[in-house]
Amino acid sequence: MAYQTNAMVMQGAGGPEVMQFQPHDLPWDPQGSEVLVRLAAAGVNPADTFFRSLGPYIGEAQGCVLGHDGAGHVEAVGAGATGFAPGDRVCFCHGGVGGAAGTYAEHAVVPAECLVKVPDAVALEDAAAIALVFITGWEAMVERVGVGKGDMVLIHGGAGGTGQMATQIARAMGARVATTVSSAEKAALSIAAGAERTINYRDEDFVQAVMDWTAGQGTRAVLDNIGGDGFQSSLRVLQPYGQMVTLMGTPGDLEDGTAYNANLTIHNVMMLTPMWKGLKPHLRRQADILRRAMDWLADGTVFVRIQDQFPLTQATEAHRSLEAAGGSGKIILTMQAK
Repeated sequence: MAYQTNAMVMQGAGGPEVMQFQPHDLPWDPQGSEVLVRLAAAGVNPADTFFRSLGPYIGEAQGCVLGHDGAGHVEAVGAGATGFAPGDRVCFCHGGVGGAAGTYAEHAVVPAECLVKVPDAVALEDAAAIALVFITGWEAMVERVGVGKGDMVLIHGGAGGTGQMATQIARAMGARVATTVSSAEKAALSIAAGAERTINYRDEDFVQAVMDWTAGQGTRAVLDNIGGDGFQSSLRVLQPYGQMVTLMGTPGDLEDGTAYNANLTIHNVMMLTPMWKGLKPHLRRQADILRRAMDWLADGTVFVRIQDQFPLTQATEAHRSLEAAGGSGKIILTMQAK
């Protein structure tokens, strides 16, 4: 059977205008193991603009509902789901890669194992904004690199949503963080997230700046959020046996074999893989990471900066803002209370 909601539905791949607000049927089995959530807010991420422009990983662009992060209240619980009741405040990262509808909608149907309760101290808007960036930052800084006390780390794009969150996670684990930014305003945002050193890449050679910051020793790790030449230049700031984590894919070693000769380890992080590939153990692992995000939001270990918010019906404007302005926090969509 189906549950009818309203959503921003893609009419095909292309610009922001391909999303239209219209009725949309969600597959919903009251006897199943999923939970029906009435959404209050949804995160907007660069990945959404990728899927909008080029089409989703699964199925066709037409009929796709974008959005991975969501938060709201439980409306109904499938007979096979446990641990949740109507009215519970919840958040999740699920949908939006094709197949299961994403969070640009008034409701979502979510597997119970992907759902996390939101503490009363945490705003639903913050819970919706944090999921993808916290999971990405945790997978990069903790699971891949295992940063610890005193480790020196370079994080590119320090003022963006992912950069700010990765900085906070690394600092919480005891690391020292330098970031790259493009303006004094973005430097201030990065410092507020815990960066010890910010490097305006428009004015400084970030390789030389990092080597100066580390007294010539180089960093233990780099989080690459720029790709291409930036990835390759970043290899030069890693100390021997250092670790590169890239969110952009691996373009390869430098011509002089820097990565090979320094025994560098290169990790890819693409946190949507479990959803795309249907990897349930990893979906449960990511839900555990999101539970930690809720705990850390509640006790003030981390914060999420919401750069802007738009009503659900203005998702097109949200995409235009994201693509025009560059990252300085998170953009969210909000839904009318009913």
